[in-house]
Amino acid sequence: MAEQQHLRTHGHAQRLDPKEDAELALVGINMLLNNGFKESDQLFRKYRSNSPLMSFGASFVSFLNAMMTFEEEKMQLACDDLKMTEKLCESDEGVIETIKNKIKKNVDVRKSSQSMVDRLQRQIIVADCQVYIAVLSFVKQELSAYIKGGWILRKAWKIYNKCYVDINALQEMYQKKTSQESDAANDNHIDAEGVTEESLNRLKGAVSFGYGLFHLCISMVPPNLLKIINLLGFPGDRLQGLSSLMYASESKDMKAPLATLALLWYHTVVRPFFALDGSDNQGGLKEAKEILNRKESAYPNSSLFMFFKGRIQRLECQINSALTSFHTALELATDQREIQHVCLYEIGWCSMIEMNYKDAFQSFERLKNESRWSQCYYAYLTAVCQGATGDLEGAHDVFKDVQKLFKRKNNQIEQFSVKKSERFKKQSPTKELCVLAAVEVLYLWKAIPNCSLSNLQRMSQACHEVLDPSVVGLRSLLLGAIHKCLGNTEDAVQFFQRAVKDEIGRQLNLYVQPYACYELGCLLLDNPETVAKGKTLLFQAKEEYTGYDFENRLHVRIHAALASLREVLPQ
Repeated sequence: MAEQQHLRTHGHAQRLDPKEDAELALVGINMLLNNGFKESDQLFRKYRSNSPLMSFGASFVSFLNAMMTFEEEKMQLACDDLKMTEKLCESDEGVIETIKNKIKKNVDVRKSSQSMVDRLQRQIIVADCQVYIAVLSFVKQELSAYIKGGWILRKAWKIYNKCYVDINALQEMYQKKTSQESDAANDNHIDAEGVTEESLNRLKGAVSFGYGLFHLCISMVPPNLLKIINLLGFPGDRLQGLSSLMYASESKDMKAPLATLALLWYHTVVRPFFALDGSDNQGGLKEAKEILNRKESAYPNSSLFMFFKGRIQRLECQINSALTSFHTALELATDQREIQHVCLYEIGWCSMIEMNYKDAFQSFERLKNESRWSQCYYAYLTAVCQGATGDLEGAHDVFKDVQKLFKRKNNQIEQFSVKKSERFKKQSPTKELCVLAAVEVLYLWKAIPNCSLSNLQRMSQACHEVLDPSVVGLRSLLLGAIHKCLGNTEDAVQFFQRAVKDEIGRQLNLYVQPYACYELGCLLLDNPETVAKGKTLLFQAKEEYTGYDFENRLHVRIHAALASLREVLPQ
């Protein structure tokens, strides 16, 4: 019914006028988010030749499929679909040119204004397609693919930026025209007559999604990569990114729900993981809850919105509630294997946070067997949790499998998993070392702050039970993190200092010293009297260590800590 209301029939072909086109595209995306994945795909494919917007919708569903599965054939199909949409957007004019060159003074006003809106829409779609093609390139993790992807992104950014500026100018002209303050439109050879406020607002929403994501993602890039980013001509303003995504999420563009999901992802996943709020583990919660409260009712059957509800609950340390939400999301995503896997992953993590290693083992084992993303990593988590339950023989066998499943040579997570498994291949794991390994993973993925006080105390006890001299530094780092969350600052400082000085286990766990240095620095930043010392330690962590696990991850966190310090203490 929804689609029929948005169609007009002209002869034998069904065509969509721009407003109805936009409305139908939004219907399709909302179907997608309310677990109507197949229905959404069918709708977009049915009308993909009727308009660039519907073609883009079909290509987006194809892209989403590819990104969820990482299957080579689906990635190729998505790439082909996106290129087809690009071609459709460029077919009418041959090439996309700027508005000023195309809109002539003597052209019929309504025709010119309509073609202006259409042209802007097409430009934005082309930029969106280029971003997704670049992402598909990056997934290949080859140098040539990175270079190609970088240049594609550069082209996309230029289009976004141009469209953003043009749409803002048109909005200003429209406002001036309606208030009869000026006829600036004629001065610029652009006549805003016939362009509705609604169409401009929707276009602004359309461009704000990509424009905002660019700003947001690049604002988090650590300084060591910024030179490359700047060479490509990208900006990076976090607040601009957030405000643009917020605008997009409230618009009537088809990407509005995607902007909402992007904001939820940023506030519930990115901010805590990269410690963008320093020691504040609750950063982003307020914003995420407000977004969810506003939008939740529109997506009653959405596994993705239920997933983010679980993420919020996890950040609030309401692990049982989070588990309920993730299990509900898992049930809602019956036809979406990939979303099920994301939910299973969170169930595994919540179970580890609760030190319920049996349930964690079951989740990760299923992921190891079903997921195509990183069986190597899932095998490592499976083995760790299996060993932590006391099944050491089974864990030993799975640790041996990790190397066999190592496929992505440049992937830091897989490199870490293989390196850690090597030890347990040579010597049988112990339950104590497996529990320590579980706590280590929780630490590296910033999940220690999600643990309850009782579980933190249990973890502390478990760490103290590990007497192996080769992991003394690691144990000190983890105990420091646990005591920091328990509010025992003095103890935390002592443990971090021990970890920084540890030389015995340094070769086995190269990352321990720089991470301990960072943690110590962050703790000292919280005290006005030791800010200078804290800052020195952050620079030490950044500049004196190299070649360790998750180096880029730490650099992003250091960058965030120093940036937040600059906000508090302007230079």
